[in-house]
Amino acid sequence: MKLLVIRFSALGDVAMTVPIIDALARRYRDVDITILSRPHVQTLFARMPANVHFRGIDLKRYKGIGGLYRLFRELKREGYDTVADLHDVLRSQVIRSLFACTGARVAHIDKGRSKKKALTRPHNKQLHPLPSSFDRYEAVFARLGYPVKSDFHSIYGEEKGDPALFQEVTGLPDGKQWIGIAPFAAHPGKVLPPETMLRLLTLLSTRENYRMFLFGGGKEETRQLDAWAASSPLITSVAGKLTLEAELSLMSHLHVMVSMDSANMHLASLVGTSVVSVWGATHPYTGFMGWKQSEHHAVQVDLPCRPCSVFGNKPCGRGDYACLTQIKAEDMLQKIEEVINQP
Repeated sequence: MKLLVIRFSALGDVAMTVPIIDALARRYRDVDITILSRPHVQTLFARMPANVHFRGIDLKRYKGIGGLYRLFRELKREGYDTVADLHDVLRSQVIRSLFACTGARVAHIDKGRSKKKALTRPHNKQLHPLPSSFDRYEAVFARLGYPVKSDFHSIYGEEKGDPALFQEVTGLPDGKQWIGIAPFAAHPGKVLPPETMLRLLTLLSTRENYRMFLFGGGKEETRQLDAWAASSPLITSVAGKLTLEAELSLMSHLHVMVSMDSANMHLASLVGTSVVSVWGATHPYTGFMGWKQSEHHAVQVDLPCRPCSVFGNKPCGRGDYACLTQIKAEDMLQKIEEVINQP
């Protein structure tokens, strides 16, 4: 059986498929699995079992219905008889529908849009945990006749990544407590005020046994991270200096990662590193907490308007982003030290 798994989307969303696909591949060794996604996420699947393959595509080459039909024809020639759509957007809907018309078995994710809307509406919120994305991915494979429960720990198994991939930028692990900090996210409803992050870095820099590594990307983010790194010899910005493979390797050597509700939370989760996650307009109840991460380590404030957004992309109804401005650096420091000091 040849199974095509479709998940385009953002890095964090694709990362959340890894524990489930890994478990699927290990349980059903006779199933030939191909991941269809964007090329830059291939590293996430590099250590999968031998029955997992990756097919990266540039979606710009397949514009419109005609382009998607051409992509379907290419895929059909590769012999897939089963399709798991883990994305459920227009592109994936077209591809899976064309496969269904040819007799292939097809199943797609139920994103629970109506319940997420009830969770984030301004009034009469239904404030309770929704199924995680991991649960929703498992449900897709169960509908195809491949039930699975994952005990995934790390893409490196019980080991850690190769330090040679990052040592030129960071040096080798030196016995200090290594702390990763990823202070940015795609939307303003998930990003702390700069002064809060600077305060946290100042507090952490008073601990001589701590070393901080700043993660991010993009011109403006890199500029800000470099400026913060210049404030202390204990802080190093790795933004723009490491490949994704090297970043994952470095994350596996961290004692804790501090991340917004963003891709870096999920990347750290894939290498078995505990995450202190920060939630503003969004909420762990939406189902996007990192793999095996504890809500006890989530930093958030209790406001009647939270959560107001699934993705953090809606303007603040209050106009002041109190969900972020009321988070204190001292609260984050407490969570960081709880993780570092836990058995």
